[in-house]
Amino acid sequence: MATLVIKTAAELIDLDLEDRWRRRRAARDTEVSRYILRRFLDEGGPIPVEHIVAAFPHEQASAVHDALVALDDEDLIRVRQGKVDIAYPFAAPPTAFAVRVPGGNERYTCCAIDALGIAPMIGQGVQIRSQCHHCEVPLTFPATPQGPGPEASGVMVWFGKRVDERSKVFDTL
Repeated sequence: MATLVIKTAAELIDLDLEDRWRRRRAARDTEVSRYILRRFLDEGGPIPVEHIVAAFPHEQASAVHDALVALDDEDLIRVRQGKVDIAYPFAAPPTAFAVRVPGGNERYTCCAIDALGIAPMIGQGVQIRSQCHHCEVPLTFPATPQGPGPEASGVMVWFGKRVDERSKVFDTL
């Protein structure tokens, strides 16, 4: 006969995961992080690291570089060849998920969930463009901070499980 083990929610919590999410939230709540996200929203990316450092003349360059390293370590940005080319949820390289933001500019996101999160993030409506990854039918629909519009009726988002949860978000597409 098998033994039934009953645990409380507190006993089931993955404390390492909780700590990682706490660090990620703290890292995102910095001037450097907000500046990068605003630049991606307003101008797109990639953003040269030296432009980010120059945007903080009141800070020592080493402190800004340390902040960028922390953001990269927490998988909130990706620095490649001296440029931030990923600032979660934004991607500088074209992806299958495009979001037309107010003002008509198009921004790419790392995944479908990121595309859906842009409207609540900026507090304004957006237009999402992608395609069905199965049949390649184009998908275009509006989303507001409250969610996608009725044009998205029947559209489904599929979630997969990463093999390695520490991997970079964009590298897993």
